[in-house]
Amino acid sequence: MDSRVSELFGAGSAFKTTSQGAGSASNNAAVAATRKTFTKNGKKAKNRSARHPKPSNNPPYLPPEVEEGNIEYKLKLVNPTQYRFEHLATQMKWRLQEGRGEAVYQIGVEDNGLLVGLSEADMRASLRTLRRMAEKVGADITVLREREVDYESEEPRKIAEVLVRKVPDDQQFLDLRVAVLGNVDSGKSTLLGVLTQGELDNGRGRARLNLFRHLHEIQTGRTSSISFEILGFDSKGEVVNYSDSRTAEEICESASKMITFIDLAGHHKYLKTTIFGLTSYCPDFAMLVVSANTGIVGTTREHLGLAMALKVPIFIVVSKVDLCTKATVERTVRQLERILKQPGCNKVPLVVSSTDDAVTAAQQFAQSPSITPIFTLSSVSGENLDLLKVFFNILPPLSNSKEQEELMQQLTEFQVDEIYTVPDVGTVVGGTLYSGICREGEQLVVGPTDDGQFRELTVCSIQRNRSACRVLRAGQAATLALGDFDRSLLRKGMVMVSPEMNPTICWLFEAEIVLLFHAKTFHKGFQVTVHVGNVRQTATVEALQGKDELRTGEKAVVRFKFIKHPEYLKVGAKLLFRHGVTKGIGQVTKLQPLSQYQHHS
Repeated sequence: MDSRVSELFGAGSAFKTTSQGAGSASNNAAVAATRKTFTKNGKKAKNRSARHPKPSNNPPYLPPEVEEGNIEYKLKLVNPTQYRFEHLATQMKWRLQEGRGEAVYQIGVEDNGLLVGLSEADMRASLRTLRRMAEKVGADITVLREREVDYESEEPRKIAEVLVRKVPDDQQFLDLRVAVLGNVDSGKSTLLGVLTQGELDNGRGRARLNLFRHLHEIQTGRTSSISFEILGFDSKGEVVNYSDSRTAEEICESASKMITFIDLAGHHKYLKTTIFGLTSYCPDFAMLVVSANTGIVGTTREHLGLAMALKVPIFIVVSKVDLCTKATVERTVRQLERILKQPGCNKVPLVVSSTDDAVTAAQQFAQSPSITPIFTLSSVSGENLDLLKVFFNILPPLSNSKEQEELMQQLTEFQVDEIYTVPDVGTVVGGTLYSGICREGEQLVVGPTDDGQFRELTVCSIQRNRSACRVLRAGQAATLALGDFDRSLLRKGMVMVSPEMNPTICWLFEAEIVLLFHAKTFHKGFQVTVHVGNVRQTATVEALQGKDELRTGEKAVVRFKFIKHPEYLKVGAKLLFRHGVTKGIGQVTKLQPLSQYQHHS
């Protein structure tokens, strides 16, 4: 694994940065370089200096510390004065805020990234101080890994990597959404069942039964709808799931980090549902599940392509390793590596085989979009399942606190993805808050209706992960109860926005597209199903700029017209379209707004 990463990001301690990694490449190189100095289990490698003399004045190092971000280097924290301690606690608060409740401390490292290391006594004292600092700011610490620095000194010197995580207060846990992709029968629902229920599968699909929403899914064993499952981690990094027969409310109360899994359908017949799940639920990451015994078949390539077209960072899980020999598993992994390295993907596969690998994979994965971790595990024997849990525990959020703040200061915009009628509650809508803040009792307008108008409504109550919540912040998914609002006026693809927003509604829009595959030629009058965020509707090609027709692989600016009702779109939104085998991607470049519409009370 090291050789591949260092090939791309430079080798050894005197690493070179290639243009491909841009910025974070040096970071990865450094981590790869540091990893080279430690053996797999973290013990010191035998002193080989007799056979391979190496200059001790050229130690491995990390990239220099940066002001922003949630990573802090500390050489040592031994008996600080009260004034210094207060300063350190304030600094920790800032790092936690930058990482939205999570920070990583590297102990025994200078600010310029030099791995100096500490003696055993100094390390223990530093960790004690770090624990006191964490208690002061309401956080817990977990030592991710300790390693010995390979100097020719008499006493061993160690560096430690410590995860600091805030204890949850008032439902402000860190929430990451992971879309689960893969071919039919690759073991997606079973893996989620095992992770969230805490019990291994019996080999015949017992673990997935709780995830299914319809009778026909239980009968055929095939997911056809989108279901959500949650996996929590507390501030100490322990898994919080249903194994103690907890309710979702209890999991939310004790978890400081939540992973929400969006279980999507693998069968080609349900492709539109899978695309809707990927475009409307805005997942942070995608987990592609590949069965070890069948390899890359069916919709696997298509799902990989969809995630890459929507720029969702992807990692891969090879499941069912208990069913086949080691050679078969290796063949599947090689097959995946070959696809990932192709020019279209340009990814660096990183096979995870130890806890150390899982920690490195989680940090590099969030820093560099080209890294793709590969896990090999079994939902029946439980092999390597703990490595995936370690990965989820450490996986940092993609957006930092600054971006989050900016989104929260904008006007409220909630995307409607699901609509239910609940007895004694009334109409309930599920979806994601794209921007702003939404509170109980807030007055919003919903639309566009078939004639392009918006209607007023009141948010009666809010639930997140099945537990009540007062305030909803940008980027969070939730269900909102709308009281006695008429359900027939709502549909998927609508938005609920602040009355003062004045949203742009359009029948016609232009998009710059790339035709990925088409059997014949793509021309004016052709009808395709367009997916833009939570909007899914058939549109007609009105005009192609400067061309009469398009063939596979060609680019063009195309004007589309919705055939049923106008929609709320934004310039710059990613667009996917399909019709049978025809597929294309692109981005909205221009909207032709409806000339008149007014709020309808």
